[in-house]
Amino acid sequence: MDVQLLGCVEARVRTGERVPLPHGTKLLLAALAWTPGTFVADEVLAERVWSERLPQHPREALYIQATRLRKALGGAGRTGEVFELSRRRGGYVLVIDEQSVDTVRFRTLVRQARFSARDGGTEHALDLYARALDLWCGEPLSDVPTPWAETARVALRREHREALVGSAELGLRAGRVEECLRRLSRLADMHPFDEKVTGLLMLALHQAGRQADALDCFHLLRLRMTDLLGCEPGPELRALHGRILARDPDLLPAAVHTATPR
Repeated sequence: MDVQLLGCVEARVRTGERVPLPHGTKLLLAALAWTPGTFVADEVLAERVWSERLPQHPREALYIQATRLRKALGGAGRTGEVFELSRRRGGYVLVIDEQSVDTVRFRTLVRQARFSARDGGTEHALDLYARALDLWCGEPLSDVPTPWAETARVALRREHREALVGSAELGLRAGRVEECLRRLSRLADMHPFDEKVTGLLMLALHQAGRQADALDCFHLLRLRMTDLLGCEPGPELRALHGRILARDPDLLPAAVHTATPR
């Protein structure tokens, strides 16, 4: 059984077939799969599922949804897949392999990528980052319209951005300039005031031989910040701007720098 939270909420059997779930049952699955294998109290579940629109009898409503979820996943589980929706005193536990939930797999792969990069395994780290980012199928929990889900989305968007940035940093070091340039351009559009992202985009443009475009990125961010925020870009970005102006050869990828005739 695979549970998708990085997009609309879905459950799929290992063959890839989607398990049909009524909307309320889907909300309960999301609320439990957010922390698989962990006890979640009735009050917390009710808040995650219904928020301010609590039913008159939340525990009974949870029991009904839990019964429906067991039936739906139990039918799918006849193929030999193991899961259990366990009732404990005062709450529920979704007993499932944690790696069956895409948010857990995403975080595991990102963590492994960072360890690999730290140990010098750049290519392996890039592959792990790519596998993690490929798990995203759109806006997380996109069909869960509750304040809890919005809080979860904010956290997941931040983790997604950090993974994209980490992947781009490694990719630029490895000389994958064009690949990183496309990704960083989209990321910069999403985060127009993010100095880290702008700096990486400037570096990618410079490495692609587009020095003027790299400098324009800096000036555009500076204009936005001074007009809308009343402040200047930080010292790190200003220093990068100066190095690009000076055509610092150390800004080139190691492979390109090594191959440059002296």
